[in-house]
Amino acid sequence: MSSTNTRKRTLGEPERNGTRMGTRPAPSIDEIWGDLEKGLNEIYSRQTMTPTRYMELYSRVYTYCTCVTYVGDQNRIGGARTSRPSRAARTNNSTAVGAEFVGLDLYNHVKQFFQTFVENVLLNGGDLNGEDVLKYYTSEWDAYRFSSKVAGGIFSYLNRHWIKRELDEGNDNIYEIYALALVTWKEHLFVHMRHSVTSAVLKLIERERNGEKINTMLISGVIQCYVELGVNETDSSIVAGPSSGSTPHSDRSPKLRVYREYFEKRFLEDTEAYFAHEAAEFIQANPVTEYMKKVETRLKEEKQRCDLYLNPSTQEVLAKTLEKVLISKQLELFQNEFGNLLEANKDADLERMYTLCDRVENGLDELKAALEKHIARQGEAALDKIADVAINDPKQYVSTILDVHKRYHQLVTCAFKNEPGFVQSLDKACTAFINRNNVTKKANSTTKSPELLARYCDLLLKKSAKNPEEGEMEELLTQVMIVFKYIEDKDVFQKFYTKMLAKRLVNELSASDEAESNMISKLKQMCGFEYTSKLQRMFTDTSLSKDISEKYKQYLSSSNIELGLDFSIMVLGSGAWPFTQSSVFDIPRQLDNCIEQFTKFYQAQHTGRKLTWLLSMCRGELSTNAFQRKYTFTTTTAQMALLMLYNDSLEMTMAQLQENTKLKHEMLIQIVHALVKVELLSIVGQHVEVDANTPPTTILKLNLTFANKKLKVDLSKTMMRTEVRQETVEVQKSVDDDRRMVVQAAIVRIMKMRKRLKHTQLITEVLAQLSSRFKPKVPMIKKCVDVLIDKEYLQRVEGEKDLYEYLA
Repeated sequence: MSSTNTRKRTLGEPERNGTRMGTRPAPSIDEIWGDLEKGLNEIYSRQTMTPTRYMELYSRVYTYCTCVTYVGDQNRIGGARTSRPSRAARTNNSTAVGAEFVGLDLYNHVKQFFQTFVENVLLNGGDLNGEDVLKYYTSEWDAYRFSSKVAGGIFSYLNRHWIKRELDEGNDNIYEIYALALVTWKEHLFVHMRHSVTSAVLKLIERERNGEKINTMLISGVIQCYVELGVNETDSSIVAGPSSGSTPHSDRSPKLRVYREYFEKRFLEDTEAYFAHEAAEFIQANPVTEYMKKVETRLKEEKQRCDLYLNPSTQEVLAKTLEKVLISKQLELFQNEFGNLLEANKDADLERMYTLCDRVENGLDELKAALEKHIARQGEAALDKIADVAINDPKQYVSTILDVHKRYHQLVTCAFKNEPGFVQSLDKACTAFINRNNVTKKANSTTKSPELLARYCDLLLKKSAKNPEEGEMEELLTQVMIVFKYIEDKDVFQKFYTKMLAKRLVNELSASDEAESNMISKLKQMCGFEYTSKLQRMFTDTSLSKDISEKYKQYLSSSNIELGLDFSIMVLGSGAWPFTQSSVFDIPRQLDNCIEQFTKFYQAQHTGRKLTWLLSMCRGELSTNAFQRKYTFTTTTAQMALLMLYNDSLEMTMAQLQENTKLKHEMLIQIVHALVKVELLSIVGQHVEVDANTPPTTILKLNLTFANKKLKVDLSKTMMRTEVRQETVEVQKSVDDDRRMVVQAAIVRIMKMRKRLKHTQLITEVLAQLSSRFKPKVPMIKKCVDVLIDKEYLQRVEGEKDLYEYLA
C-alpha cells in the first residue's frame, strides 16, 4: 500500500501561484490606463479607429471592472455578494476595497483626461473673438462631442454597472461618461469662453437682421452646444420616490438653463433694443401703413430665424418681445390711423392692423369702439342725404341701410375675421343709426323705422309687374331680416306687418303664398312662435275661407239662386285679423240679396256664430256706360255706394250724398275729395276746396268728359294715402295700449318671483325682460307701477318709499 503526500488547505489560503479556480488577479489601474489613455488620445485626436482596436479598449475596461481585488486576508469570490454595504461603511472600512473602488479609480482617470484635454482646447482658442471664435468653438465642440460619444461606448460597461449603482444611490457628482465629458467642457471651457461666444453669435444675428448673408451653421452649432450643456441640470419638479418606479438619473436629459441664462436672456435684450431703435427711425420717415408692412415682415423673419437655428422654446418669448416693442408701444399710433383707414376704405391695411393688434392684450379695444362710432356716423350720413325722400319711400330707406351694412359687414368678415368684438361693434352701430336718424326725426317718430321696413316688405310681397324671381325673393327677404334684427320696436313692425299682410290676403294681392310663408318662418325663427301665431292663423283662415266659398257656390247652384252679379266672400276669425268694424253705411241695394243669402247659408252651417261685415275692407268693380269709353272702376264699398247714386241723378249735393249713404262726414269728405281729384266728379258753380268746411249745399256733378289712358281704373288707390296716415295713427295708439299691458304683465311676473324689489332693480329687470320686443320708456314703467299699486297688485313698503312688495 503506497501512500501519497497530500496537503489540506484552509478556506482562506491562496494558491501557490496566486490563483485558484473561479478567480483571477485584477489588473491595477496603472496596468490598463496607459493603453486606455493612448486609445483616448487616438479618439480625441480624430485618428481612424478600427473595430478591432475599439473592442480591444472596450475589453480592457470590461476586464478591469469584472476582476476581483484582494487585500490582506480577503477571500471574496468574483463579485458574488449577498449584500452591499452602505457608501459610508465602504468608505470607512479599509478592507472593503474590492470591485466598489475599481470603478472609482477608472472614473477619476477618465475625468482627469477630459479636464486636461478641454484645458488645452481653451488654451488654443481663449483669445479669439468675433466670427473666428465661433468657427473655432463650433469646430472643437463638434469634434469633442463626437469623440465623447465614442468614448462613452468604450466605457459603456462602466456606465451600466458601477456608474449606475452610484446614480441609483443618489451620488449627484457622478455622471455617465458622455455626460461627464459635457460637464467637463462646461466647467473648464464654457465658463471662460461663454461671453465672447455669445457676443459673437449676437453680432452675427444683428448682421443678418441688417441684411447681410451669414453662416447660420455657426449659430446653430453654438445653440446646440448651449442646449446640450444643460446635461447636469436637475428639475426640482421631478422627484423619484421609493415607489415611483423611476430612478433619480431618469432626469438626466438636457435642460435649458444654460441656453436661457447665457444666450436667450441676452438675445431677447438685444432684440428689444434693436427693434425699438429701428421702429423709432422707421416711423419718423414712413407712414403708418408702411410701418405695419415692416412689422409684418420682421415678425415673419424672426419666426424663420427661430425655426432655423434657435431652440423652439424661444419662439414664444421672442414673439412676445417683438409684440411689445413693435406693436404694444405703438398702439396709440395705430389707433390714430385707424379712422383714416376706415374713411379711405383701405381694407387691406385695416386687416393688417387688426392682425397685428390682435397679437397683444387689449390691442383691439380702442379699434372696436372707433369702428362702432364710424359705422354709426356713416349710417346717419347716408340716411341724412335721402331723408326728405325716404320718409315716404320704404324701398330707398331700406336699400340705403342695407348698403351701409353690406359695406361694413364685409369689412368685419374679411378684414376683422368676424372677431366677436367687431361683430358686436357693427351690431351696436347699426342698431343706433337704424332706430335714430334724420328720417325718424323728420317723421317725429321713433317708430318710423319698423313702419318703413314693414312697408318695404309689403312692396316685395304684393303683386306687381316687377315681382322678383323665387331665388331673388329669398335673397331680398333674407336682407329684410338683416335690418329687422336691429329694429328695437319689433312690436311696431309686427302691428304694421300684420295689417299689411291682412290686406294682401283679403284683396288677393300676394305675389306668392310661398314667399309669404317663407317670411313668416323667418320671423318665427328670430322672434319665436308667439310673435307669428296670428300671422299663421290668418293663413289658415284664408285656406278655410276658400273651402267655404266653394261650398257657397255649390249651395247657390243646387238652390237655383241667381245673385245677378259675381260675388265672392272671405270668412275671417275675429281673434287673428287686425280689422274692426270702423264705419257703417248703407250699401248699394244690389248687394243686399248677396249678403242675405250668404248669411242664411253660413248660419245654417255654423249655428251660434255671428257674422260681422267689414264693409271698409270690401272691394268691387263697376262697369260704366256714361263716358266715351267703357271703363271698369275698382272701388271700395263706400266709393261704390256713392257712385251708384249717380245712376239716378247726374248732380247731387253733399247733403244728399250723406243722406243716401249714411257715411260719416269725414269719410264722405275723403271719398269726394279723391273723386274730384281724379276728375270723375266736378264741383258745380263757384270753385271751392273739398274739406271739412265744404258747405252741405255744394253740388257735385258726374263728369261725363272723364277720360283715362287705362280702361281699368283702380279708384281704391286714391284712398290709400289717407288710409296710410290713419293706419300710422291707429297702429301707434294700439302699440301704446299693448305696451302698457305688456309692461304691467312683466312687472307682475317679476314681483311675483321676487316678492320685494327696489325701484331701480325693478326698472332694470323690466327693461332686460322686454328688450327683445321693444324698449319701454322709464316714465311708462313708472306709470304702470302706479296702476298696479292702484289695482292692489303691489304696495310700497312703509318707511321705504323706493321698495315695492308683491301682494298675493
